[in-house]
Amino acid sequence: MIESQVESMHPVVMSPPVTTNGGVASDWISLKNVERCQVYCVLTQAVAHATVLALYQGTAVDGTGSKVFANAVQIWADEDVATSDTLVAQTAAVNYTVTADIANKIVVFDIDPSLLDVANDFDCIKVTASDSSQATNFISIVGVCDMKYKRATPPSVIID
Repeated sequence: MIESQVESMHPVVMSPPVTTNGGVASDWISLKNVERCQVYCVLTQAVAHATVLALYQGTAVDGTGSKVFANAVQIWADEDVATSDTLVAQTAAVNYTVTADIANKIVVFDIDPSLLDVANDFDCIKVTASDSSQATNFISIVGVCDMKYKRATPPSVIID
């Protein structure tokens, strides 16, 4: 019996808050024990910039065989969390470019692991954020993984 949603929905910090000055690459996570993963990208755009968020896939959590996603995933965005808490569905894609304005934002990628190149053993993901050239723009990235095997201590997604 599942006591808590945490036993089935495993959160993992892929990138703690960090400036997008110079670009950002999150940590890799493995989806081999995951039914579905939502990746939350929370941005503070203190200076307007059209930051590009992109999904990559690999065959191991060290990034082996890294390549961009080939299959589009569902994306939702709230381009100004100060004025709304509504996530708006975006066109399915392998990346998303936020509006170039000054605002706090959230972008959610909904990833079905079957969309990865599973025929060639790709089961790991990471997110990148383009270089904003602004030390005052920040991003934090969290994956929330719906685990295949529900238990109090779910299998790790940061090791293969």
